Amino acid sequence: MKDLLCAALAYFGTAFGVGFALGLVRVPLLVPLLVPRLGERTAELLELPLMLVACAFLARWVLRRFRVPAQPLPRAVVGAVALALMLGAEALVVVALRGQSLARYAAERDPIAGSAYLLALLIFAALPALLGIAEQRRGSR
Repeated sequence: MKDLLCAALAYFGTAFGVGFALGLVRVPLLVPLLVPRLGERTAELLELPLMLVACAFLARWVLRRFRVPAQPLPRAVVGAVALALMLGAEALVVVALRGQSLARYAAERDPIAGSAYLLALLIFAALPALLGIAEQRRGSR
């Protein structure tokens, strides 16, 4: 169980770091260029596929690094714990750094970009298990 928690922490930490780095590029550089022409929603939506591709690579690396078995349950635990950590980190950023309530933050989110972000979080959580299923299928051939 300790190995699964370490894997989940590594998956969360690396994904959070990549998301933070993308935010450092998006907010000061891309938003001023894209928002006047395309809107903030488009700027957020353009970042999501990059983040999901990065998460797929990170999940594969973490799962191999921590030798997480390819069975769906241990992989699902890694994804679920990483998701819980990601949601906790986001709540901490919103409340502590932005000084907003979670209700206000949710109410102010763009409905389309916010929905896409929620879907991306679910994919982030599911990726370890999905990769395990793919590995099992490749192994059974």
